[in-house]
Amino acid sequence: MHRMWKTGLIAAALTAGLAGAARAHPHVFVEARAEVVFDDAGRLSAVRHVWSFDEAFTAFAVQGLDENGDGELSREELQPLAQVNVESLAEYEFFTFLQQGDAEVAFDPPKEYWLDFYGGRLTLFFTLPLREARVMDASTVELDVFDPNYFVAFEMTQETPFAMVDAPSTCTLDFTPPPPLDPQTATTLAAIPQTERELPSDLVQITETLSNSARIGCK
Repeated sequence: MHRMWKTGLIAAALTAGLAGAARAHPHVFVEARAEVVFDDAGRLSAVRHVWSFDEAFTAFAVQGLDENGDGELSREELQPLAQVNVESLAEYEFFTFLQQGDAEVAFDPPKEYWLDFYGGRLTLFFTLPLREARVMDASTVELDVFDPNYFVAFEMTQETPFAMVDAPSTCTLDFTPPPPLDPQTATTLAAIPQTERELPSDLVQITETLSNSARIGCK
């Protein structure tokens, strides 16, 4: 069940609309890339994210942030907004779901995060450390990046959507994109007003399948 965003970058879009105008469902579009990070002992230790928001949403989100009036948005000017966003994302599990076997893997809050503004788009960078690093010998994990309610649409970058960093040579990664939405479902979702916070159960059954999945196996 979708829960209303209380604060943050995406919260503004879901509660106030973009520049006062309602947007079709989904409300926010994100081009994403994820890195699966291993530590010196060859254990899975973190997931790094790079999320670029669409231009229309960015234009709404950056209003009033140029405090010194120089026409530029520095990382320092954007840092309070970055902090609000990583804090609000925690309530939604950072749209990041990691499973090893039958067990869900927990994350600690990010300590490294920032926003950049370039080419008319905001990009959020943040690292999710695993609460406990996971030994990967002869095991497989599955990483899913998506919003199960499709209020935020994630599309992974075409070039290297997922990558491994400092992984043992025995590890491999396979990416599975989400299935395409059929035209009828896409039209039905687009007709849902922004004020509607709950998706019908039949639509939830569809949107919960729209995950960007990476399967990491080590021998």
